[in-house]
Amino acid sequence: MKRLFLAFLFTGSLATVAVAQSAQYTEAMTKQTSDLDSSSTFTQEALQQKANTFERIADAEKSQWLPYYYAAYMQVMQAFTLKDKSQIDPLADKAESNLDKAEALSPKNSEIACIRSLVATARLTVDPMTRGMKFGPEAAAQLEQAKSLNPENPRIYMLEGQSLLFTPEQWGGSKSKAKTTLELALEKFAAFKPESSIAPHWGETYTRKLLEQSQK
Repeated sequence: MKRLFLAFLFTGSLATVAVAQSAQYTEAMTKQTSDLDSSSTFTQEALQQKANTFERIADAEKSQWLPYYYAAYMQVMQAFTLKDKSQIDPLADKAESNLDKAEALSPKNSEIACIRSLVATARLTVDPMTRGMKFGPEAAAQLEQAKSLNPENPRIYMLEGQSLLFTPEQWGGSKSKAKTTLELALEKFAAFKPESSIAPHWGETYTRKLLEQSQK
């Protein structure tokens, strides 16, 4: 009876620890994801700090895909802000490494495919003339993959609209096409329900800004 009691006590203690860790994880992630649509987040310093923080959370919570995903998102966004193009590929490499870890935990994930599309786009910007033929189709293919996995994901259409907006017309870009796609993205955002409070929910604010640009 004493052994049985100790076994129950030990099991209960483990459950308590697990709940505490889960609460700590959610609290840390909520703090870091709450301002992902804020312009103050998109500076070199803030992006680097957030990427480092998400990686620390990932190291502590190795069974969770979201910290790896967000670390990759911060790293690729940092790549887009760089003036020194030689620094883009190393950041893209870090982002891809984190995405590989995220995908190992959550395969066939539409959100991860969206970030992979951004990574390909970042690599393209290093030298559009020589890299366009490789990374342009790769970025588009990742969005198609994302769409096949979850056609209701609004970030797919936001990224498609962004691509249409900033691609020259002779290469298939168009403000009018961008406008239509971005309006669809906003419809998807209005209907979208994140799986949890810390699941990907970013992008609607930026979509509205892109839509304004498409109408000028």
